[in-house]
Amino acid sequence: MNAQTSDHSFLRQNFAGLTPTPSFSGITSFLRRTLSRDLEDVDLAVTGIPFDSATSNRPGTRFGPRAIREASIMQSHERPYGWNVDPLSDLNVADYGDLWYDYADVAKFPEALRRHIGEIIEQNCCALSLGGDHFVTYPILQAHAEKYGPLSLLQFDAHTDTWKDGGKGRIDHGTMLYHAVKEGLIVAERSVQVGIRTFNSDTLGFKILDAQSVHLNGPLATAREIVEHLEGSRVYLSFDIDALDPAYAPGTGTPVWGGLTSAQVSMMLQNLKGIDLVGMDVVEVSPPYDHSGITALAATHVAIELMCLWMNRPSATGKRQARVESQTQTARRNESTD
Repeated sequence: MNAQTSDHSFLRQNFAGLTPTPSFSGITSFLRRTLSRDLEDVDLAVTGIPFDSATSNRPGTRFGPRAIREASIMQSHERPYGWNVDPLSDLNVADYGDLWYDYADVAKFPEALRRHIGEIIEQNCCALSLGGDHFVTYPILQAHAEKYGPLSLLQFDAHTDTWKDGGKGRIDHGTMLYHAVKEGLIVAERSVQVGIRTFNSDTLGFKILDAQSVHLNGPLATAREIVEHLEGSRVYLSFDIDALDPAYAPGTGTPVWGGLTSAQVSMMLQNLKGIDLVGMDVVEVSPPYDHSGITALAATHVAIELMCLWMNRPSATGKRQARVESQTQTARRNESTD
């Protein structure tokens, strides 16, 4: 079959490279990456978490992963702007598909998600998760903490998500980080929350750079402060799309005015190079409230920035790095033989 007419989501011969498939046709995998559960030669796996049973206001985020994949097609033909790396050409990226779970047995969802993410990262592969409401970050953090130990959290959000639930173990997108701290999954004093603009009397020790501080100090100064605070820590990055102002991301369950602009977020993410990122998610995209798909498009851009940020981490010890080291060693052996 002619490569120029192939649907690269499932007919691609490898995991890397841009795609000639038109944006208006074909299977909508994330960025036209190969749909695969075989991660043997994969650096980064994108997976969808279609869950919204923990939302406190407007539902619909179960459709988020599908909407983000559809929006991502427009970005599948060119390298990301403003970066020194190109994850589409320089990484082996697979679309791992969505988590399957019994929607009518919500109590079993957290463990199903923890196992799902564990299966990915146990294969020395980074997981980029597309939500889903923000509760999904809790089981994902459990899986990452099992592999890496307690982590620092970098959270972009309008809400802290650290409200107490009275010990009831609620499946709630507003209390899950309270449990993550209490269980030792993340170290609050070594974590940062950016864009906050709702009140919570107990911050649990998180460093908070609220939306007003970003507006006043600017994105570049904010990025420097984040990098300084996270230096020396393994970092999990969670991006709630409601960190953006509703003008830029109306399609979300709990929008709050006064939020970050897309330009501010872009500049911050591109100036976070140096953080030791081990995993990431983009959550709370609710397509039923998304005018013209602009929220899903914003989420796509955030996800691509996170992929680039992961490529710039100081501890680049994934499969790609191992391949490069192996090729270098082989070349040196050949030179010494010659």
